[in-house]
Amino acid sequence: MTTRKIIARAGGHQHGPITRVVSPSDHIGELIKPFVFLDYFNHEGNFDGFGMHPHSGIATLTYMIEGEVNYIDTSGKTGIVPAGGLEWMRAGGGAWHGGGGRGNGLKRGFQLWVSLPPGMEDGPAESFYASPKEVKRDGNVQALLGSYGTAKSPFETPAPMNYFHVQLKDGERWHYEPPKGHRVSWVYPYKGALKAGEMIANEELAVFDSSENAIDLEAVGDTAFMFGSAVPHPHALVLGHYSVHTNTQSLQASEHRIRKIGNRLAQEGKLRAG
Repeated sequence: MTTRKIIARAGGHQHGPITRVVSPSDHIGELIKPFVFLDYFNHEGNFDGFGMHPHSGIATLTYMIEGEVNYIDTSGKTGIVPAGGLEWMRAGGGAWHGGGGRGNGLKRGFQLWVSLPPGMEDGPAESFYASPKEVKRDGNVQALLGSYGTAKSPFETPAPMNYFHVQLKDGERWHYEPPKGHRVSWVYPYKGALKAGEMIANEELAVFDSSENAIDLEAVGDTAFMFGSAVPHPHALVLGHYSVHTNTQSLQASEHRIRKIGNRLAQEGKLRAG
């Protein structure tokens, strides 16, 4: 099995139908940056988890496993993210977006935040959407960001990183060779459990030690998990409420821009003032 040691674990914190697995203000967010935030949502019926809210300095990826959610953003785009689909929003110097699900049925998925490097953290906001057909698979791995074998994400990443959805049958093994420089690696099984020399429980995030060594995982029961690897983000995390920047000046400028956008949205009746 793997020579990579598990150096940290996190079960997250429950907020209604959402489990906040990783936050940029906690120890895990520092360990696995550029991955600085991970929410897992799993809810039957109406889902209002993503009301209109701002971001800056990061990119967000929303991935639907089951059910669908609607989306809206300040680029003027609106629509539906169906099961297997993706929303990728690079907030840059400031943007607002939101979404939720109505009606019966299970809504299950993840929202990931990725920190942006200097320059890009102050750039224009852009949003992109991918249908399930555009999310490519190689064997039991879907490449949501980056690439795996013949599968490549429909989006360009701000720095070298991979983010996968992987499904294994009971007892099946998965071997991962990180690309050069990918010293950050983590895994989160949301269905079943994993062995990586030691057990990784269901709905537990495990962080591997910083190296480029291979990782071997074995499914305990039919298992599905999220997996990330990346070149480490070499900058400090300077935090706002919905923002992550590399320096205070960039954060302050973006928060000013966010307030201006918020005031406009309130005047248009799309957001409650204050």
